[in-house]
Amino acid sequence: MGSRLLVHQALWAMDRLASPEASIADKFERVRMAGFDGMSIDLGALTMEQAEATVPHFARTRLAGGLTAFPTSVEALRPALALAHRIAAPFVVVIGQEMPLRVADMVPLIEGWLRAAEQERMPIQFETHRNCITNDLFTTVQLLDAVPEMRLAADLSHYVVDREMPCPPPPALQALMARVLQRSDSFQGRVAARGQIQVALDFPQNAKWVALFRDWWRQGFAAWRARHLSDDSALVFLCELGPPDYAITDADGRELSDRWAEALAMARWAREIWSEIK
Repeated sequence: MGSRLLVHQALWAMDRLASPEASIADKFERVRMAGFDGMSIDLGALTMEQAEATVPHFARTRLAGGLTAFPTSVEALRPALALAHRIAAPFVVVIGQEMPLRVADMVPLIEGWLRAAEQERMPIQFETHRNCITNDLFTTVQLLDAVPEMRLAADLSHYVVDREMPCPPPPALQALMARVLQRSDSFQGRVAARGQIQVALDFPQNAKWVALFRDWWRQGFAAWRARHLSDDSALVFLCELGPPDYAITDADGRELSDRWAEALAMARWAREIWSEIK
C-alpha cells in the first residue's frame, strides 16, 4: 500500500456552524459526506463522558479516530489512552497541562507521559500549543534535544503568535521551525498571523500567511514521507478551524469567514501538497 495521507476534521471545529446547533450524529455525518477520512475529538472541548458517547458514531460512520488530551499529570493521561483504543486512533495528541518553569523539570514529565503511552500501547505526540508544556518555540526545541524520542503534532499557528513572527520569518526562526517540522508526525490545519491565531483564508491581506503555512506543510509532509518510504504508515492532517474566540468576529459576533468552506479548502490543499511530494 505504501505511506498515505489521512485528512481529519476536528469535532470542535464543527461547533457553531449551524443554528440551532447540529447534533453529534449530524456533525459526524456531515464530515463523512464531505469526504474526510476521520474525525478527531478533543478532551479540552468535551468531558470524558461526552467523548465516550462519540464511540458509536465512529463505528457507524467508519471515520478514522483521532484524540487530543489535556493531562494534568502523568497518570491523568491513561484514560485518554484507553479511549483512543476504543476509537481506533493511531496515536494521542498531548497538550500537557503541567508546566514547570525550567526545561530540566519538564523532561521527567515528558518521559513519564512517554512511559505511560508505551505501557498502554498507544503512541503519543506532543502538540505545539500555547498554554501547555510546549508553549514556547525556544523551550520546545530544547525539549527535542533533551528527549530524542519525543515526537510532535505540529500546529504551527501557535508559534507564529507565540514569537510574533513577521512574514517571512527571519532565518533564525525559520531554522527553528524547520527543526520542529523534522520531528513532527502529524499536522494541524490553521493559518495564523503574528497577532491573530486564526485568520480568514481568502482575504487578500492574509495571502502571504497562507503561502507561508502551505510551504511549511509541504516541508513537513516531505520530511515525514522520507522517514516512511518503506512502510504503510498514514500521515494525519487535521483541519482544526475553531469557533469564536479562535474565529474572528464582527461587532455583532458574526464570523468573518465560512469555516466549513475553509475546512474543505484546507483538506484540498493538504491532498494537493501530498500528491506533489509523492
